[in-house]
Amino acid sequence: MRFLFILWVCVASFSAQAKEPVIVVVSDFKFQPSEVVVTVGDTIRWENQEKFQYHSVWFELSGEEEPDYFFPEESYEKTFLEVGEFPYRCGPHPKMMGLVRVMAKGQNNE
Repeated sequence: MRFLFILWVCVASFSAQAKEPVIVVVSDFKFQPSEVVVTVGDTIRWENQEKFQYHSVWFELSGEEEPDYFFPEESYEKTFLEVGEFPYRCGPHPKMMGLVRVMAKGQNNE
């Protein structure tokens, strides 16, 4: 019985810490919302909801290589591990731009 209680505490603790990703919808050749504020350690998932078009999420100014394109009904995820502002764009569609603002844990995100 004691083992089950300890197991339950561990699972409950892990579940409380697991956080769902922040969703950015890719549709109509736009990132929606175009600006996102998250906390260090948060993950953003970009979901392609176009009917036919592929996209990428490229943090070009950070010196990263352009990731693989993702197609309709696919997604791309990135976890942010440092504070700062991170502009990004779609590789094949340079007019599609967005910004991720990453705040320190406990910092007011407003």
